[in-house]
Amino acid sequence: MAEKKAVLVIGAGDATGGAIARRFAREGYVACVTRRSADKLAPLVEEIRAAGGEAHGFGSDARKEEEMVALVQKIEAEIAPIEAAVFNIGANVRYGITETTARVYFKVWEMACFGGFLMGREVAKAMLPRGRGTIIFTGATASLRGREGFAAFAGAKHALRALAQSMARELWPKGIHVAHPVIDGAIDTEFIRTTFPERYAMKDQGGIVDPEHIADLYWNLHQQPRDAWTHETEIRPWMEAW
Repeated sequence: MAEKKAVLVIGAGDATGGAIARRFAREGYVACVTRRSADKLAPLVEEIRAAGGEAHGFGSDARKEEEMVALVQKIEAEIAPIEAAVFNIGANVRYGITETTARVYFKVWEMACFGGFLMGREVAKAMLPRGRGTIIFTGATASLRGREGFAAFAGAKHALRALAQSMARELWPKGIHVAHPVIDGAIDTEFIRTTFPERYAMKDQGGIVDPEHIADLYWNLHQQPRDAWTHETEIRPWMEAW
């Protein structure tokens, strides 16, 4: 019997994170998915199991060091080796600079960057003795440039990008593939459908990003041979200005 392999998805929401978990589960990976509320994971876990896959949901706060340490140790000890880990927490908020409180700025950094550091550090500890694994940090337009109203979000996403680059330089020579895909465009979510109906109307014309296609890209990153690894790639619909 083949050895079990796990994928850890931190921030497995109803769109991108869930699609990534389903994609890896279709390939035989045990999907270990997290949100702060475990109850919200039940539909995703049930969907994966109904399709014949294995999934486990965990309620955990990615900003809490002790929770991230315990989560990775539990998966490694009781479920399967973590072969791929995806950090997919958004934290996209918009405030003018004079309205951005210290609490908001720090919370956004904690969610979008510090949580990524904790995940990356802990899964690297597990992967290094095996000399293999994939760590993916989901980037955004704000990873590359700041905009008015996004000082907190852009600051956090810039920092996450720097973390991914530093980890790649350190871990690639040791067999661990660290990647930072930048999603530059609206993703097909309920938020986009209700908040930007004119943009959502472009869905049938390929104007917004399908989470399933993002998941395909993440799987392909995990499958890349070591002599042709991608660190950073940009994903955007044809209509996006860039």
